[in-house]
Amino acid sequence: MKILVPVDGSPISTRAVRFAIRLAKQLGKPASITVLAVSPPLFPGVERKIGSAAVSRHHAEDHEQMLADARKALDRSGLDVHERAEIGDAATTILDVAGKERSDLIVMGSHGRGAVKGLLLGSVSSKVVAQGKVPVTIVR
Repeated sequence: MKILVPVDGSPISTRAVRFAIRLAKQLGKPASITVLAVSPPLFPGVERKIGSAAVSRHHAEDHEQMLADARKALDRSGLDVHERAEIGDAATTILDVAGKERSDLIVMGSHGRGAVKGLLLGSVSSKVVAQGKVPVTIVR
Protein backbone atom coordinates (compact mmCIF):
# COMPACT_ATOMS: atom_id res chain seq x y z
CA MET A 1 0.00 0.00 0.00
CA LYS A 2 1.23 3.47 -0.88
CA ILE A 3 0.24 6.21 1.55
CA LEU A 4 0.65 9.89 0.68
CA VAL A 5 0.89 12.28 3.63
CA PRO A 6 0.92 16.00 2.78
CA VAL A 7 2.56 18.09 5.51
CA ASP A 8 2.81 21.81 6.14
CA GLY A 9 4.71 21.91 9.42
CA SER A 10 1.60 22.32 11.56
CA PRO A 11 0.94 20.11 14.61
CA ILE A 12 -2.09 18.57 12.89
CA SER A 13 0.00 17.49 9.89
CA THR A 14 2.48 15.85 12.28
CA ARG A 15 -0.48 14.05 13.84
CA ALA A 16 -1.42 12.82 10.35
CA VAL A 17 2.11 11.46 9.90
CA ARG A 18 1.88 9.56 13.19
CA PHE A 19 -1.52 8.16 12.17
CA ALA A 20 -0.08 7.00 8.82
CA ILE A 21 2.81 5.29 10.64
CA ARG A 22 0.40 3.40 12.92
CA LEU A 23 -1.76 2.44 9.96
CA ALA A 24 1.21 1.25 7.89
CA LYS A 25 2.45 -0.94 10.76
CA GLN A 26 -0.98 -2.55 11.17
CA LEU A 27 -1.25 -3.61 7.54
CA GLY A 28 -0.52 -7.20 6.64
CA LYS A 29 1.59 -6.28 3.63
CA PRO A 30 4.48 -3.78 3.51
CA ALA A 31 3.47 -0.16 3.12
CA SER A 32 5.41 2.86 1.92
CA ILE A 33 4.82 6.43 2.98
CA THR A 34 5.48 9.45 0.80
CA VAL A 35 5.63 12.72 2.71
CA LEU A 36 4.78 15.71 0.53
CA ALA A 37 5.58 19.35 1.26
CA VAL A 38 3.99 21.88 -1.09
CA SER A 39 5.29 25.43 -1.05
CA PRO A 40 3.04 28.04 -2.65
CA PRO A 41 4.50 29.85 -5.64
CA LEU A 42 5.64 33.42 -5.10
CA PHE A 43 3.82 36.30 -6.73
CA PRO A 44 4.64 36.98 -10.38
CA GLY A 45 7.64 39.25 -10.75
CA VAL A 46 9.22 38.37 -7.40
CA GLU A 47 11.89 36.21 -9.01
CA ARG A 48 12.86 39.07 -11.29
CA LYS A 49 13.22 41.36 -8.26
CA ILE A 50 15.11 39.08 -5.86
CA GLY A 51 16.74 36.60 -8.24
CA SER A 52 16.26 32.91 -8.89
CA ALA A 53 18.81 31.89 -6.22
CA ALA A 54 16.83 33.73 -3.53
CA VAL A 55 13.58 32.15 -4.72
CA SER A 56 15.15 28.68 -4.65
CA ARG A 57 16.52 29.34 -1.17
CA HIS A 58 13.08 30.54 0.00
CA HIS A 59 11.35 27.37 -1.24
CA ALA A 60 14.10 25.12 0.18
CA GLU A 61 13.74 26.74 3.62
CA ASP A 62 9.95 26.50 3.41
CA HIS A 63 10.12 22.79 2.51
CA GLU A 64 12.64 22.13 5.28
CA GLN A 65 10.36 23.74 7.87
CA MET A 66 7.38 21.73 6.61
CA LEU A 67 9.24 18.40 6.69
CA ALA A 68 11.22 18.77 9.96
CA ASP A 69 8.68 17.32 12.42
CA ALA A 70 7.55 14.64 9.97
CA ARG A 71 11.16 13.48 9.58
CA LYS A 72 11.55 13.13 13.35
CA ALA A 73 8.48 10.90 13.57
CA LEU A 74 9.38 8.84 10.51
CA ASP A 75 13.06 8.32 11.39
CA ARG A 76 12.10 5.94 14.17
CA SER A 77 9.37 4.12 12.21
CA GLY A 78 11.48 1.68 10.23
CA LEU A 79 9.12 2.06 7.26
CA ASP A 80 9.88 2.66 3.59
CA VAL A 81 9.68 6.47 3.44
CA HIS A 82 10.05 8.91 0.54
CA GLU A 83 10.00 12.70 0.57
CA ARG A 84 8.74 15.03 -2.11
CA ALA A 85 9.01 18.81 -2.17
CA GLU A 86 6.88 20.60 -4.74
CA ILE A 87 5.90 24.16 -5.59
CA GLY A 88 2.31 24.96 -6.55
CA ASP A 89 -1.28 25.12 -5.36
CA ALA A 90 -1.51 22.74 -2.40
CA ALA A 91 -4.70 20.84 -3.30
CA THR A 92 -3.90 20.54 -7.00
CA THR A 93 -0.34 19.40 -6.28
CA ILE A 94 -1.48 16.83 -3.70
CA LEU A 95 -3.92 15.34 -6.21
CA ASP A 96 -1.31 15.36 -9.00
CA VAL A 97 1.29 13.63 -6.84
CA ALA A 98 -1.26 11.07 -5.62
CA GLY A 99 -1.95 10.19 -9.25
CA LYS A 100 1.70 10.09 -10.32
CA GLU A 101 2.74 8.02 -7.29
CA ARG A 102 -0.30 5.76 -7.68
CA SER A 103 -1.13 6.30 -4.04
CA ASP A 104 -3.71 4.01 -2.46
CA LEU A 105 -4.58 6.44 0.33
CA ILE A 106 -4.05 10.08 1.29
CA VAL A 107 -3.76 10.82 5.00
CA MET A 108 -3.87 14.50 5.86
CA GLY A 109 -4.72 16.92 8.63
CA SER A 110 -8.13 18.53 8.78
CA HIS A 111 -6.53 21.96 8.58
CA GLY A 112 -3.05 23.37 8.69
CA ARG A 113 -1.30 26.71 8.60
CA GLY A 114 -4.19 28.17 6.61
CA ALA A 115 -6.78 27.05 9.15
CA VAL A 116 -8.60 30.40 9.17
CA LYS A 117 -9.70 29.85 5.55
CA GLY A 118 -11.89 26.86 6.39
CA LEU A 119 -14.42 26.56 9.18
CA LEU A 120 -14.65 22.88 10.11
CA LEU A 121 -12.45 21.42 7.41
CA GLY A 122 -9.58 23.33 5.87
CA SER A 123 -9.94 24.51 2.29
CA VAL A 124 -7.11 22.27 1.05
CA SER A 125 -8.60 19.21 2.77
CA SER A 126 -12.02 20.01 1.35
CA LYS A 127 -10.68 20.28 -2.21
CA VAL A 128 -8.70 17.03 -1.94
CA VAL A 129 -11.73 15.14 -0.63
CA ALA A 130 -14.08 16.64 -3.23
CA GLN A 131 -11.84 16.34 -6.28
CA GLY A 132 -9.71 13.30 -5.50
CA LYS A 133 -10.02 9.83 -6.95
CA VAL A 134 -8.04 8.30 -4.07
CA PRO A 135 -9.55 7.58 -0.63
CA VAL A 136 -8.70 10.30 1.90
CA THR A 137 -8.42 9.93 5.66
CA ILE A 138 -8.71 13.21 7.52
CA VAL A 139 -6.97 13.42 10.89
CA ARG A 140 -8.19 15.91 13.46
